[in-house]
Amino acid sequence: MKIALLGYGKMGKTIEKLAIERGHTIVIKADVGTAYDITEADVAIDFSVPQAAFGNISNCLNNGVPVISGTTGWLEDYDSAVELCHTKKGAFIYASNYSLGVNIFFELNKTLARMMRTLTQYKVSMEEIHHTQKLDAPSGTAITLAKGIIEESNYKNWTLDTPKEDEIGIVAKRIENVPGTHEISYTSQVDTIDIKHTAHSRDGFALGAVIAAEWIIGKKGVFSMKDVLNLNDY
Repeated sequence: MKIALLGYGKMGKTIEKLAIERGHTIVIKADVGTAYDITEADVAIDFSVPQAAFGNISNCLNNGVPVISGTTGWLEDYDSAVELCHTKKGAFIYASNYSLGVNIFFELNKTLARMMRTLTQYKVSMEEIHHTQKLDAPSGTAITLAKGIIEESNYKNWTLDTPKEDEIGIVAKRIENVPGTHEISYTSQVDTIDIKHTAHSRDGFALGAVIAAEWIIGKKGVFSMKDVLNLNDY
């Protein structure tokens, strides 16, 4: 499989290493301003920057190249990307986090939120920690987790400020050399229930992106990691 890496930072380099180990070829390594012909690739993996993501995705879809995007901070254009994918009969996956463990954690989070819905004595909160180079706060993963709780509960929104009664409070910390930690807590006067995912390296995120790229070849439509991991029955 010939892969285009759109964004060649730390994540792009990790994806390159794991993709080559799995027998694939990297034919494009592009950063902002790099000229390239996307049609040289069988699939593109976008881990670029927010201002470049939609342009990268559009270029792929306009040229019939399936695209996997893990860039966060560009989602005001997500619906346009979905519309373009359908118009061009292309293939597209966006995920805030490609780690296989995190995507299982997403489903665990929603299941717990559903169980806690009527237990109003518990107040939910979240903490996420990432490396100091991460540009957005809260993380895309934290936002996905918050949306999962909102779907299954009476909470209406999330906030980085002091939360109102119907808001999920998120604390975002930036600490050197932390790949990513997300912890959700349900706290009452008598006890606390915590669920937590801790990444030990970028390899988990990168491997999930490569697996998604392998999976999407030959498919048409807009998909998620639930499709890739066959989690839709949970």
